Amino acid sequence: MSGTTLLGGLTPHMFLRRYWQKTPCLIRNALPGFIPPISPDELAGLACEETVESRLIIKSRGVAGWRVRHGPFQEEDFRALPPKNWTLLVQDTDKHLPALARFLDSFRFIPNWRIDDLMISYATDGGSVGAHVDTYDVFLLQAQGLRRWAISSKPHRKAQVPGLELQQVRDFKPQHTWVLEPGDLLYLPPGIAHHGVAIGACMTFSIGFRVPTDAEMLADLSGLLLERTRNASRYSDPDLAPATSDPGLISNKTLAAIRRRLRLALHPSEAELDEWFGRFITELKPRLSLVPPRRPVTAALLRRRVASGRGLTRDPAVNMVWCHAGPHTVKLFANGHCQSLPARLSGLAQLLCGHRLYAADELKSHLIHKEAAGILAKLHNMGMLRLR
Repeated sequence: MSGTTLLGGLTPHMFLRRYWQKTPCLIRNALPGFIPPISPDELAGLACEETVESRLIIKSRGVAGWRVRHGPFQEEDFRALPPKNWTLLVQDTDKHLPALARFLDSFRFIPNWRIDDLMISYATDGGSVGAHVDTYDVFLLQAQGLRRWAISSKPHRKAQVPGLELQQVRDFKPQHTWVLEPGDLLYLPPGIAHHGVAIGACMTFSIGFRVPTDAEMLADLSGLLLERTRNASRYSDPDLAPATSDPGLISNKTLAAIRRRLRLALHPSEAELDEWFGRFITELKPRLSLVPPRRPVTAALLRRRVASGRGLTRDPAVNMVWCHAGPHTVKLFANGHCQSLPARLSGLAQLLCGHRLYAADELKSHLIHKEAAGILAKLHNMGMLRLR
C-alpha cells in the first residue's frame, strides 16, 4: 500500500505539512477492500493470554457510567457479557502477531521510534469508551462494521473514570460527525476530543504514536547520570577556611563548588545522550518478553544457513532503530540494547530497522563483512531474529 493511496492522494510530505499535529483528516476508502488480518474471535483469544494487555469496558447505569475489567480473560467472561454496549480493547497487538506487525508497515512514513502500537477494539452495538482526548497522534482505521465518530477541538473539562485509563471529557459537544465504513481512516492530532460509538458490531484499528513526556525522559535519564557518577570522587575541600563567628553559614565559596560539581554531573556528552535515547525509546514494555532459541547459533553456522538460502525474520515484539555515531560508527538499538557497528555496516542497520523479513539474497551482500554474521547471530540468540 503506497503512502499516497493510504492518505487519499496526498503524499506523506503533504500530509505531514498540512495535518500532522495540526488538524484532523478524514480519508474515505484509504484501504479499499480491507480485510483484517485478525477476526473478533482471535482478538478475544489474544485477550485471554497472560502477556497481553486488554480491557473490557461495559456501559453501566452507575455514577461513572462505565465498568472496567482488565484481562487476561476467560472464555466464560465473554459468554457472560450483555448483547450490546460493551467494548474489548487489546493493546500492542502488533507485538504478538506478525501479520499485525506487517500491517503497520503502511504507516512507516512516520519514523519507527514514533510508532507505539496497534490497539484493536471490538465493540457490540452501542459499544464505546465515551468522549475522551488522547495526548498522542492517532490513526483510526475502520476494520469491520460501522462506527460513528464525533470530534471537537473546543476547550473541554476532563473527567477521570477509575480504571478506564482514558482522559474522558465532560459536556462533550461535537463539531463534526461521520460514520466510518470499512477501509475509512480518521487521523486525529493530540488534544482533539473524540467519541466513537459502534453501529452494530464493529472492529477498529487504532495506530498510536509515542510522545514521551519530559518527565518520563528525565526519570529514565537519571539512571544514566547516576551510573556516570556512581564511582566518582566525593566532595572535597582541602582549602577549607575555619568557621568564624557563624558556623551555621554555608559560604558562597562552598555553594559555588557544589554548583560546579553538580553541573558537571548533569551534563553528559552528546554521544552519551544519543545512546541513552536510543536505548530508552526502544525498550520493551514490561508485559512483553522475548524467548531465546533453545539452540543458539554461531556466526559461522548462521553464515552457512544464509548461504544455503535461509533468511531471517524479526520477532514482532522487537523495536529497532539506528543512528550515525560519528564518521566511522553507527549504533543499532534493539529493545533497549545498543550495538556499535562500523560505518560500512550502516546498510545492514538500515535493512534490519526498515523491514521485518530478510531474504537470504539481501543478507548475503552484508555478510561479506566479517562482523555482520556475529551481529546477526547475537540478535538471533537473544530471540530478536529467527531463521526462516
